[in-house]
Amino acid sequence: MDSEAWAPNGLPAREYLLVLLTAAATTFLLTGLVRLLAIRVGAVAYPRQRDVHVQPMPRMGGVAMYGGVVAAIFLASNLPVLSRGFTYSNDAWAALAAGGLIVLVGALDDRFELDSLTKLAGQVTAAGILVIAGVQWFVLWVPWGGTEDSVGQVLIFSSNQGQLLTVLLTVAMINAMNFVDGLDGLASGIGLISATATFVFCLSLLDRQNGDVNAYPPALIAAAIAGACLGFLPYNFQPARLFMGDSGSMLIGLMLATASTSASGRVLNYPDVDPTDTIGLLSPLLVVAAVLFVPLLDLIMAVVRRTKAGKSPFHADKMHLHHRLLEIGHSQRRAVLLIYLWAAVIAFGAVSLTLFNVVVVAWVVGLGVLLAAIISVIPRLRARAERES
Repeated sequence: MDSEAWAPNGLPAREYLLVLLTAAATTFLLTGLVRLLAIRVGAVAYPRQRDVHVQPMPRMGGVAMYGGVVAAIFLASNLPVLSRGFTYSNDAWAALAAGGLIVLVGALDDRFELDSLTKLAGQVTAAGILVIAGVQWFVLWVPWGGTEDSVGQVLIFSSNQGQLLTVLLTVAMINAMNFVDGLDGLASGIGLISATATFVFCLSLLDRQNGDVNAYPPALIAAAIAGACLGFLPYNFQPARLFMGDSGSMLIGLMLATASTSASGRVLNYPDVDPTDTIGLLSPLLVVAAVLFVPLLDLIMAVVRRTKAGKSPFHADKMHLHHRLLEIGHSQRRAVLLIYLWAAVIAFGAVSLTLFNVVVVAWVVGLGVLLAAIISVIPRLRARAERES
């Protein structure tokens, strides 16, 4: 084998940018066609009590997003530099195969409202495709079990352990993104922010390895889904003309999980793994977990409250974070933009820990959190001032 085939070649930033823009352009061009298809086949979201939209809205936008991802990865496989990564890794093809399955399951749900067990089976199968293709977690820093000279320890997983962790985290990420999708442009915007942050982290890994072609796949996968989210957002931002549906939200979750999992196998020197690597690897999940924290807390409290009152704990209501922001007095657009701010602070804060001084990052993130908190409560403070006057 030619020894130069795998040799470092710097950071192919232009090719990655071309991949991202190709995914965005393809998704944007396909979305209008998919909208017509969704209307024709009856994939329409009718308003429910807990929904924010008041008019029937076509969904299944994930099909267009998947088209963008496919175009981006096939382009990458024919580019001068990025194509070399396909010789030594099947991660990108695995992402396409698993993504195709999850989009199919999501599109069927968008049309026929599948039961939760069927969707879960599809999610686990998609995660299983990743595992079969060799995409799995290899190493993870945890903050316990350290020695006097180190904080925490590095867990190096066996094949079975890594495969199980991969399935669990992938399914968790898929459902987390699905749970977030509640306002026009919310899931696509959070997906864009998380994917961009993941892309930056993957580029930092690639830079640390001097452009080794074995580290190309995670950045490629992150760039592809970032571009797909970017291309879909103009159709989805309030007022939306098309919902991404489960086909889109589950695709975003799967691709983010795949990029992070693929990157975990490219972390060098396992015994000396920096804790910030783990934070960077898990940044997409951290972002979504932070956005979901308030509604999940609300949900737990609601289940306890309803159970004590003798009511069903599964009664649907408006208790998500975006519902809370609307209740405070924010408009839909402002609520979405505010959640974007929270997501950006968390995502790029987590990734910045791998690139910059921890103290500087802590100050910047702290100021970002303070700014987001102030903006969040302004409508309530204004309403209180008006009542008192």
